[in-house]
Amino acid sequence: MSTVSLRYAHAFGDVARSAHLDAQLAKQQLEDFSGTLLGSPELHEFLGNPSIAAPEKLKIVDAVTSKIGVYPQVRNFIAVIMTHERLHDLPEIIAEFAAFADEAASITDAEVTTARPLNDADRVELEARISALAGGAIRTAYHQDSTLLGGVVVRIGSTVYDGSVRAQLQQLKTKLINA
Repeated sequence: MSTVSLRYAHAFGDVARSAHLDAQLAKQQLEDFSGTLLGSPELHEFLGNPSIAAPEKLKIVDAVTSKIGVYPQVRNFIAVIMTHERLHDLPEIIAEFAAFADEAASITDAEVTTARPLNDADRVELEARISALAGGAIRTAYHQDSTLLGGVVVRIGSTVYDGSVRAQLQQLKTKLINA
């Protein structure tokens, strides 16, 4: 991520905080605009064309943002990015802002690695336990690792909870050697 993207994301985070915006909704609105922009080469080319006057571009931005339905602050932020010729940085800016939005909503990312796929009931139970460990809402990404014999490995931030059979066998081995 570039420092420019980080600066824009932090600036918009400050605006969202001071205006008491729902940061998750603002992030979704930015993503919707970005998706519209990426889905329409004509729109992308028009807004990125330096020979077209800013007021003409702003009319188009207003039309698109009103159709999508965005906070006025999101519309203004998009206008600033466009005016400063940074629309090409919008995906990176959104990614940086997403971290702010998650923090504002107290959402923590968790990675879960298992030997086999979990059924829905197991996922619900595991997510409830992880949420209790994290102390709030979580966003869970599941991975499979066939080298695990069984159990689960959970990573929350930089903390790893290793409940795999391999880790349990290693602990047993250590106890037997030290006994």
